[in-house]
Amino acid sequence: MAEDPIAQGEAAALTRRFEETAQKNDREFGIVKSDLTALRLQVGNLDQKLGNFIEETRELRQEMNRNQAQIIELLSSLVGKSPDAS
Repeated sequence: MAEDPIAQGEAAALTRRFEETAQKNDREFGIVKSDLTALRLQVGNLDQKLGNFIEETRELRQEMNRNQAQIIELLSSLVGKSPDAS
């Protein structure tokens, strides 16, 4: 039985479209994968910066607490003293 040339042409066109779409999908997947990798690096960098910020904030809070304690200690030692006394 002879092959139908119209059916062969349609099959070839469908195959071509399928392969073109598959290539396009592969390229787009590669772009998305690359973007995702870049995003992961940025998130990691932000996570590190946030960790550093939290540590610096904790250290600053401790220093403020020490300074506040020193101020309270100094003010407490002045309570009841004459302002003219040295």
